[in-house]
Amino acid sequence: MHTLNLGILAHVDAGKTSLTERLLHTAGAIDAVGSVDDGSTQTDSLALERRRGITIKSAVVSFTLGATTVNLIDTPGHPDFIAEVERVLGVLDGAVLVVSSVEGVQAQTRVLLRTLRRLRIPTLLFVNKTDRPGARYGSLLTSITERLSPDIVAMGSARDLGTRSATSTPFTEGDPGFTGALAELLTRHDDELLSAYVDDPAGLTHARLLGALAEQTARCLVHPVFFGSAATGAGIDALVDGITGLLPAATGDPEAPARGTVFKVDRTANGERTAYVRMVQGTVHAREVLRFRSPDGQEGEGKVSAVSVFENGREVSVAEVRAGRIGRLRGPAGIRIGDSVGADRAEAGRRHFAPPTLETVVVPRRPEDRGALHVALGRLAEQDPLIAVRRDELRGEMSLSLYGEVQKEVIQTTLAEEFGVDVIFRGTTTICLERPAGTGAAAEFIGTDPNPFLATVGLRVGPAPHGSGVEFRRAVELGSMPASLMRAVEETVRSTLGQGMHGWQVTDCVVTQTHSGYSSVSSTAGDFRGLTPLVLMDALRRAGTRVYEPMHRFRLEAPADAFGALVPVLARLRAEPGPPEAHGALCTVEGEIPAARVHELQRLLPGSTRGEGVLESAFAGHRPVTGPVPDRPRTDHDPLHRKDYLLRTVRRVAE
Repeated sequence: MHTLNLGILAHVDAGKTSLTERLLHTAGAIDAVGSVDDGSTQTDSLALERRRGITIKSAVVSFTLGATTVNLIDTPGHPDFIAEVERVLGVLDGAVLVVSSVEGVQAQTRVLLRTLRRLRIPTLLFVNKTDRPGARYGSLLTSITERLSPDIVAMGSARDLGTRSATSTPFTEGDPGFTGALAELLTRHDDELLSAYVDDPAGLTHARLLGALAEQTARCLVHPVFFGSAATGAGIDALVDGITGLLPAATGDPEAPARGTVFKVDRTANGERTAYVRMVQGTVHAREVLRFRSPDGQEGEGKVSAVSVFENGREVSVAEVRAGRIGRLRGPAGIRIGDSVGADRAEAGRRHFAPPTLETVVVPRRPEDRGALHVALGRLAEQDPLIAVRRDELRGEMSLSLYGEVQKEVIQTTLAEEFGVDVIFRGTTTICLERPAGTGAAAEFIGTDPNPFLATVGLRVGPAPHGSGVEFRRAVELGSMPASLMRAVEETVRSTLGQGMHGWQVTDCVVTQTHSGYSSVSSTAGDFRGLTPLVLMDALRRAGTRVYEPMHRFRLEAPADAFGALVPVLARLRAEPGPPEAHGALCTVEGEIPAARVHELQRLLPGSTRGEGVLESAFAGHRPVTGPVPDRPRTDHDPLHRKDYLLRTVRRVAE
């Protein structure tokens, strides 16, 4: 029996959850296909998911297809919940990307396939909703080729599109058009196959082509396309054959040292923490003490009180979870999303999608709920680390980072229904970044005014390549002071860089410790944690920083005769469009626009294009802010203002 960890991904409303239901029914794991509209699906288990008809949290179900056990992970399609997709990618053996045959290739569809290809995750395409009015075949294949990837091949034909009797018939070796398309596609990536085709086209048998298709699909070089309907079941058998025949099974030695990845964390009804783990190798047993490490190297351990796996649509308690499987581990306190479990060190974490670009302040309607809100947000941050709760001790406020307004509504409802805390949100602002503009250095020495701390710290700050994050170096000998004090300096540097000269997180920089010193009798880690922010911000002040705002790459399609009305709108929103391209009666333009203005463009587009404009956008990075530089209120003790900082930390000011 082989195991395949399969992800179902799509733009919102393309039919991911309906496809999951249909696959479960086809495999015999459920007796009847659930409905998203009726709230009766297996994977949308949250009451809020059932009410809204969208997937909010990833969910795991399992079923058997022939000799393959499929652990299927249903993921959210709405871009506000892309963080859930982010965490799933690292545990997949393959994916099915769902495309609506009516709406076609949408913005999130393009983002997802680009990411799947970059990560080399074998991916099939399933064109859903062939039974819906407006369903397309030929024109949609053309659109997929132009907007997703040219490395596709249709695996069957579709008839009676747009009706409940729509069918999909798999191509066979008796279809010369299919054989020719398959040969043309596969020979692009295989010189040996190309040579054989040139020497003797007839000798390139259908069986050999199908073998090459499976091999190239497994290497994420090509993407077979299946047509059908999750609602009616049309085309599902062919898709099942594609899943079992074209996607590679999980590998891993169950006897090797345990190693796995945590991709989801939640709690049981009695509050016990549980971790969903994809085991890469080895085995984890119930009642063992499990070691785990975060991507930044922090270590922890906890006892696994119970283990369960997913089988035939149910969660089943077992004694162990082995390599290749997904298990739910109960009990280990402190384990977090992104941690690696077992003896091997975690790889450095890396982000596949854009970070959240919005931030909002959340406050309880009843002041007496402030403590309960803090606890509730902490629980939500366990399940979604990108929420990034920032607590402002000075004002008694908390801020959340977000992807969008729908996510905000979901958080508000969750806080009310699950934690009994009614909240209101203040205005949403855009999250910017700061990067050093140059190099600056500063140092303060023990026993020398105006330093009131029993510590010597010297730091130099300089720029680093974009996307590199924060690197901490030491130009002092490791033995110049105890390791605990060295660690206190580094940890404080990293936390202090959460708020730069303008209050934004400072990134893409190298911080070097240039001086160190302590009193063997009296110095404590607190002295170094108190002094380091003053020295660091002094060095950063001398280096200077630039503020960068998030940008989106957009593609806008509108009637050609309406494009003139869009030009002043784009200019007012600080968009930078490229030259327009005419396609008959339509005009397409691509460019960049500040992330903060995307929602406004979406709001203004219908009125400027008679309701015919179509906008796609995706995060494209950061660029320097033009015009007034935005400041974010500080939530720390403000080391930029020495006197106030010292009053808040040591309650005295050096004379």
